[in-house]
Amino acid sequence: MPLDNRLQLPASDFSYVLQDWNQGLCVEQAFGQAQSTIARILDLKQSVDSLEHMNVDMAEHVQDFRENRPRPDPASEGPILATGGDGKGIVMRRSADDPAPAAHRSKGQKASQKRMATVGTVDTVDRSGRTPEEVLATLCRDGPKPPPRPVPCPKRVWASLPQEDEDGNVRSSVDIVYDWMLNEVAERNRGLAKEMVHLGDGQEALWQARQEHLPNDHLTDILDILHVTPRLWQAAQVFYAEGRAEAEAFARERIVRVLRGEVTGVVQGLRRLGTQWGRTGAKKKTLKQVCAYLSKNRERMRYDEYLAKGYPIASGVIEGACRHLVKDRMERAGMHWTEGGAQAMLDVRSTYVNGDGEEYQRYVRERGWGGISEVSDRAGDPSTVSASPPRRGDKLQPARLSGRPVTPQSIMRSRSVKCTPATAFVVTSNATNWPCGNTCRWSSSSSAVYGLSLG
Repeated sequence: MPLDNRLQLPASDFSYVLQDWNQGLCVEQAFGQAQSTIARILDLKQSVDSLEHMNVDMAEHVQDFRENRPRPDPASEGPILATGGDGKGIVMRRSADDPAPAAHRSKGQKASQKRMATVGTVDTVDRSGRTPEEVLATLCRDGPKPPPRPVPCPKRVWASLPQEDEDGNVRSSVDIVYDWMLNEVAERNRGLAKEMVHLGDGQEALWQARQEHLPNDHLTDILDILHVTPRLWQAAQVFYAEGRAEAEAFARERIVRVLRGEVTGVVQGLRRLGTQWGRTGAKKKTLKQVCAYLSKNRERMRYDEYLAKGYPIASGVIEGACRHLVKDRMERAGMHWTEGGAQAMLDVRSTYVNGDGEEYQRYVRERGWGGISEVSDRAGDPSTVSASPPRRGDKLQPARLSGRPVTPQSIMRSRSVKCTPATAFVVTSNATNWPCGNTCRWSSSSSAVYGLSLG
């Protein structure tokens, strides 16, 4: 309504402040806990259903926000751009058409239905040179205390479930997240000037996605060392009982050799020992699996080169993202999600995890004013609309066209803007020039007011 627009009130029944508080709690706690906390503080009762719907509504603009947020300050970026991907299951709610769970589950049947989400991370980090012996001491938690590791910054994470595209075709979560990674790489590594690393486990689908979506120039694939060391401990227990000093010495020796780049020699030695010791049955199978894993990934295990260049060799960022972004909020006891509700929580929670929660709330408020925004004249009176074409230095608030906000993306897609006195501005068809000859660009000020700035 016109009065609501003037007062900058939201279209919903909840004030912007209450929505902000609700979402700040809901991304960390169960909806029922958030409801109780707000009720205790404000003596205001909200239904859990309203909080769930509010979270879904809040997620509607996350994609636009991600596309429009400013590029990280180059001065805060490190010389190495690191990306990573992993999968994490989310328990889904059974639909009314699904059969009831069996009273007794047979072998292989699951108690709940899970949908796999793909988690992606992008960050930059400083170099950190280490020796194989220093890495081993850190892994085994012995020896002198290692120096502090470089802090990844700015770190951005996101996770997605499979989603339908505009044509109704289902896109895999892997393709969706790796497309997002490509956009982050394009924004933060223009001209591919930075060295890049991609960290992952042995999941072949993720390595294939890396090949298909991310550039190969200046990019090094690295197998997470934390997925290698457990397998070398398994190999040690093929020959020695778990807990014996001989098993520990066996594993430590081969970890150091792998860190020195001697993967092929380690595999050959394990196979030879297995034959000499006459291992059969389950132990032979375990040893075969370990050797197959190391052989398949040996091109991603040149750790001697990675350490010399100061590259990260452990995917603590992506493992932490899977735990913090997904598990800590969405895998609590008894939680079951709809697909829409799960994706909304992943979108909103990732925004808060990235440290953009407050900025996103401001962004939502600005987009939620509704109606055609007025254009301030040169004197700064917001109640008047300029009848002349925009001039250099003019700033325009975001407008709406046919009920949809005009965003930087819509302008880029439509490729030009035409100014008219009655509508502030509308999108038409050609390059990024105004009829008056001035070019336009989108920018954001420190006060988070987004608009067109003529320059």
